[in-house]
Amino acid sequence: MDEGDFTKARSILFPRNVLAGHGVLGQTPDVCRDFGLSGTALIVTGSKTKNVAADIVTNRMMDAGYEVQMATVGEATQENLDRVEQIARECGTNFFLGVGGGSKIDLAKMAAKNLGQEWISIPTSASHDGIASGRASIKNENGPLSLDAKVPLGVVADTAIIVQAPYRLLAAGCADVISNSTAVKDWEYAKRLRGEEFSRSAYSLALYTAETIIDNADLIKPNLEESVWVAIRPIIISGVSMAVAGSSRPTSGSEHMFSHALDMIAPGKALHGEQCGVGSIMMMYLHGGDWSRIREALAKIGAPTSAKELGITEEQVIEALVNAHKVRSRFTILGHVGLTHEAAERLATITKVI
Repeated sequence: MDEGDFTKARSILFPRNVLAGHGVLGQTPDVCRDFGLSGTALIVTGSKTKNVAADIVTNRMMDAGYEVQMATVGEATQENLDRVEQIARECGTNFFLGVGGGSKIDLAKMAAKNLGQEWISIPTSASHDGIASGRASIKNENGPLSLDAKVPLGVVADTAIIVQAPYRLLAAGCADVISNSTAVKDWEYAKRLRGEEFSRSAYSLALYTAETIIDNADLIKPNLEESVWVAIRPIIISGVSMAVAGSSRPTSGSEHMFSHALDMIAPGKALHGEQCGVGSIMMMYLHGGDWSRIREALAKIGAPTSAKELGITEEQVIEALVNAHKVRSRFTILGHVGLTHEAAERLATITKVI
């Protein structure tokens, strides 16, 4: 290679401070001060999480001298995003605090990006790996869209708060991370067949998080704060792997395409992470990997492993498998043609999903 031929350059943005553990919610003002944040904070939260955590954060921030406003919203839709941004403009917001589950975090990170401001992630549940990522899922009339958002300056994950959320949410977050097992295989497959750009660092981070959850599946149980402690680090690091890759590639492959297809076929029946976990069982079979190991880990955690446990019909699983390759242009084990109805039915039957 001649001098000057190499031209690659890219910026990688990470959360600069991840504070996780028992009782750390009260340290939110300290985290804000450490980052030099001042002025008015807009807390993006929901009706349930307001009482659990947002009111506590509000009082602590006001005691520390911050002006605080609150946007209490519902799902991560374009309509609610527009509302958050309108409130932010009206109250002269200087930075955002996303206090809640995945949808509130997604709204905060998108509003921060669109308005050119910083934000801090304060999860009250851990239902997926978007806690620390720069990706957001926003629904419009055509379904959910995966969008570039803003990486949080910091994360404040209070295990004493997160353990109060329904256990199903934590189990779904673990399933979402376990599904990295097939996402990285899809990425490697695309690298070999299509020469797709590949990051060994992001690949290793994403795989590490999946293996950590699988290896510790016996320790993840309901109503146990230590279970949140075991799970929260891999869930956060999974989000960081996206920052390293500059895309969702290390954490989103054919299993996510199956999940997105289900969102259109059977909306609201199951959680995102639950669907990805079941998808990962089947996609690992297509890759020739140990699909039963994924299935066993999900079962130990208490996440769904079948259509019945997802609350959907066998035909809806088959339909989602047949249409998954159409969800996005990303190259995966499903290829560009996808599965026939017969192949999909056989796949779901062999892996005990139906």
